[in-house]
Amino acid sequence: MSQTKLSWSVPVALADIPDTGQRFDLVADEETRVQVANLAGLRALPRLEATFDVTRHGARGLRVKGHVAATVGQTCVVTLDPVENEIEESVDLVFTPPGIQSGMADSGDAMPVNLEPETVEPLIDDSVDLGALATEFLLLAIDPYPRKRGAKFEPPPVDDAKASPFAALAALKKGRNAKND
Repeated sequence: MSQTKLSWSVPVALADIPDTGQRFDLVADEETRVQVANLAGLRALPRLEATFDVTRHGARGLRVKGHVAATVGQTCVVTLDPVENEIEESVDLVFTPPGIQSGMADSGDAMPVNLEPETVEPLIDDSVDLGALATEFLLLAIDPYPRKRGAKFEPPPVDDAKASPFAALAALKKGRNAKND
Protein backbone atom coordinates (compact mmCIF):
# COMPACT_ATOMS: atom_id res chain seq x y z
CA MET A 1 0.00 0.00 0.00
CA SER A 2 1.53 3.33 -1.05
CA GLN A 3 1.16 6.45 1.05
CA THR A 4 1.04 9.98 -0.34
CA LYS A 5 3.94 12.03 0.93
CA LEU A 6 2.66 15.10 2.73
CA SER A 7 3.91 18.45 1.47
CA TRP A 8 4.39 19.76 5.01
CA SER A 9 4.62 17.31 7.87
CA VAL A 10 5.23 18.30 11.49
CA PRO A 11 3.96 15.41 13.64
CA VAL A 12 3.41 16.02 17.35
CA ALA A 13 2.83 13.09 19.69
CA LEU A 14 0.42 13.25 22.62
CA ALA A 15 3.15 11.91 24.93
CA ASP A 16 5.47 14.83 23.98
CA ILE A 17 3.03 17.55 25.08
CA PRO A 18 3.58 18.62 28.70
CA ASP A 19 0.63 19.25 31.02
CA THR A 20 1.24 22.98 30.63
CA GLY A 21 0.99 22.74 26.82
CA GLN A 22 3.46 23.76 24.14
CA ARG A 23 3.62 26.49 21.48
CA PHE A 24 4.71 25.71 17.93
CA ASP A 25 5.80 28.51 15.58
CA LEU A 26 6.08 26.96 12.12
CA VAL A 27 7.53 28.57 9.01
CA ALA A 28 7.48 26.57 5.78
CA ASP A 29 10.75 26.52 3.84
CA GLU A 30 10.91 27.27 0.11
CA GLU A 31 10.71 23.63 -1.00
CA THR A 32 7.64 23.05 1.15
CA ARG A 33 5.97 26.23 -0.12
CA VAL A 34 6.55 25.13 -3.73
CA GLN A 35 4.99 21.72 -3.01
CA VAL A 36 1.99 23.25 -1.22
CA ALA A 37 1.56 25.81 -4.03
CA ASN A 38 1.48 22.99 -6.58
CA LEU A 39 -1.01 21.05 -4.47
CA ALA A 40 -3.25 24.13 -4.17
CA GLY A 41 -2.93 25.20 -7.81
CA LEU A 42 -1.33 28.51 -6.85
CA ARG A 43 0.93 30.61 -9.03
CA ALA A 44 3.18 31.21 -5.98
CA LEU A 45 3.27 30.87 -2.21
CA PRO A 46 5.88 33.34 -0.92
CA ARG A 47 4.86 32.99 2.75
CA LEU A 48 3.31 30.19 4.81
CA GLU A 49 3.40 30.28 8.59
CA ALA A 50 1.43 28.79 11.45
CA THR A 51 1.36 29.30 15.19
CA PHE A 52 -0.32 26.66 17.33
CA ASP A 53 -0.80 26.26 21.06
CA VAL A 54 -1.16 22.54 21.71
CA THR A 55 -2.59 21.49 25.07
CA ARG A 56 -3.82 18.25 26.55
CA HIS A 57 -7.55 17.69 26.35
CA GLY A 58 -8.54 15.13 28.93
CA ALA A 59 -6.32 12.11 29.48
CA ARG A 60 -6.03 11.05 25.83
CA GLY A 61 -6.81 14.09 23.68
CA LEU A 62 -5.19 17.25 22.35
CA ARG A 63 -6.49 20.72 21.63
CA VAL A 64 -4.86 22.73 18.87
CA LYS A 65 -5.57 26.45 18.85
CA GLY A 66 -3.85 29.08 16.74
CA HIS A 67 -3.75 30.47 13.22
CA VAL A 68 -2.35 29.97 9.74
CA ALA A 69 -1.04 32.95 7.77
CA ALA A 70 0.07 33.02 4.14
CA THR A 71 0.61 35.15 1.08
CA VAL A 72 -0.81 33.38 -1.97
CA GLY A 73 -0.08 34.24 -5.59
CA GLN A 74 -3.05 33.59 -7.85
CA THR A 75 -4.40 34.64 -11.23
CA CYS A 76 -7.38 37.01 -11.49
CA VAL A 77 -10.34 35.16 -13.01
CA VAL A 78 -11.45 38.32 -14.85
CA THR A 79 -8.27 39.95 -16.15
CA LEU A 80 -5.86 36.99 -15.93
CA ASP A 81 -3.39 39.33 -14.20
CA PRO A 82 -1.32 38.03 -11.27
CA VAL A 83 -2.73 38.91 -7.84
CA GLU A 84 -1.49 38.33 -4.31
CA ASN A 85 -3.86 37.73 -1.43
CA GLU A 86 -3.20 37.57 2.29
CA ILE A 87 -4.74 34.72 4.25
CA GLU A 88 -5.23 34.65 8.01
CA GLU A 89 -7.20 31.62 9.20
CA SER A 90 -8.03 30.73 12.82
CA VAL A 91 -7.75 27.14 14.04
CA ASP A 92 -9.42 25.67 17.12
CA LEU A 93 -9.80 21.88 17.08
CA VAL A 94 -9.94 19.04 19.56
CA PHE A 95 -8.37 15.70 18.68
CA THR A 96 -9.47 12.56 20.50
CA PRO A 97 -8.92 8.84 19.94
CA PRO A 98 -11.35 7.48 17.31
CA GLY A 99 -13.73 5.85 19.84
CA ILE A 100 -14.11 9.01 21.89
CA GLN A 101 -15.81 11.31 19.36
CA SER A 102 -18.53 13.87 20.09
CA GLY A 103 -17.92 14.00 23.82
CA MET A 104 -18.36 10.28 24.53
CA ALA A 105 -15.53 10.13 27.03
CA ASP A 106 -14.24 6.82 28.28
CA SER A 107 -13.58 6.31 31.98
CA GLY A 108 -10.78 8.51 33.24
CA ASP A 109 -11.24 11.20 30.57
CA ALA A 110 -12.25 14.58 31.89
CA MET A 111 -13.70 15.66 28.56
CA PRO A 112 -16.58 18.07 28.14
CA VAL A 113 -19.71 16.49 26.74
CA ASN A 114 -20.89 19.62 24.88
CA LEU A 115 -18.31 19.61 22.06
CA GLU A 116 -19.64 20.48 18.63
CA PRO A 117 -19.02 17.55 16.24
CA GLU A 118 -17.35 19.88 13.69
CA THR A 119 -14.58 20.70 16.15
CA VAL A 120 -13.69 17.11 17.14
CA GLU A 121 -11.20 15.28 14.93
CA PRO A 122 -9.72 11.79 15.32
CA LEU A 123 -6.32 11.49 16.95
CA ILE A 124 -4.40 9.08 14.69
CA ASP A 125 -1.66 6.99 16.33
CA ASP A 126 -1.75 9.35 19.35
CA SER A 127 -0.40 12.25 17.29
CA VAL A 128 -1.42 15.31 15.28
CA ASP A 129 0.39 16.49 12.15
CA LEU A 130 0.54 20.27 12.52
CA GLY A 131 1.99 20.77 9.03
CA ALA A 132 -0.87 18.84 7.44
CA LEU A 133 -3.34 20.77 9.61
CA ALA A 134 -1.85 24.11 8.51
CA THR A 135 -1.97 23.00 4.86
CA GLU A 136 -5.62 21.92 5.18
CA PHE A 137 -6.68 25.25 6.68
CA LEU A 138 -4.74 27.13 4.00
CA LEU A 139 -6.47 25.14 1.25
CA LEU A 140 -9.88 25.85 2.78
CA ALA A 141 -9.14 29.60 3.01
CA ILE A 142 -7.95 30.13 -0.58
CA ASP A 143 -10.39 32.12 -2.70
CA PRO A 144 -11.29 29.84 -5.64
CA TYR A 145 -12.20 32.88 -7.81
CA PRO A 146 -9.63 35.57 -7.02
CA ARG A 147 -10.15 39.01 -8.52
CA LYS A 148 -7.83 41.91 -8.97
CA ARG A 149 -9.03 44.91 -6.98
CA GLY A 150 -11.64 46.76 -9.07
CA ALA A 151 -11.91 44.03 -11.73
CA LYS A 152 -15.48 43.49 -12.94
CA PHE A 153 -16.76 40.95 -15.41
CA GLU A 154 -18.68 42.62 -18.20
CA PRO A 155 -20.55 40.22 -20.48
CA PRO A 156 -20.33 41.09 -24.18
CA PRO A 157 -23.27 43.17 -25.40
CA VAL A 158 -26.01 41.33 -27.26
CA ASP A 159 -26.94 43.19 -30.46
CA ASP A 160 -30.13 41.38 -31.37
CA ALA A 161 -32.37 38.50 -30.39
CA LYS A 162 -30.74 36.20 -32.97
CA ALA A 163 -27.61 36.08 -30.81
CA SER A 164 -29.59 34.72 -27.87
CA PRO A 165 -28.99 31.07 -26.98
CA PHE A 166 -32.78 30.63 -27.13
CA ALA A 167 -33.03 32.02 -30.67
CA ALA A 168 -32.28 28.59 -32.15
CA LEU A 169 -35.07 27.04 -30.08
CA ALA A 170 -37.49 29.75 -31.14
CA ALA A 171 -36.60 29.16 -34.81
CA LEU A 172 -37.21 25.42 -34.42
CA LYS A 173 -40.54 26.04 -32.76
CA LYS A 174 -41.54 28.53 -35.49
CA GLY A 175 -40.62 26.02 -38.23
CA ARG A 176 -42.55 23.29 -36.46
CA ASN A 177 -45.67 25.42 -36.15
CA ALA A 178 -45.46 26.34 -39.89
CA LYS A 179 -45.47 22.63 -40.85
CA ASN A 180 -48.53 21.91 -38.72
CA ASP A 181 -50.58 24.68 -40.41
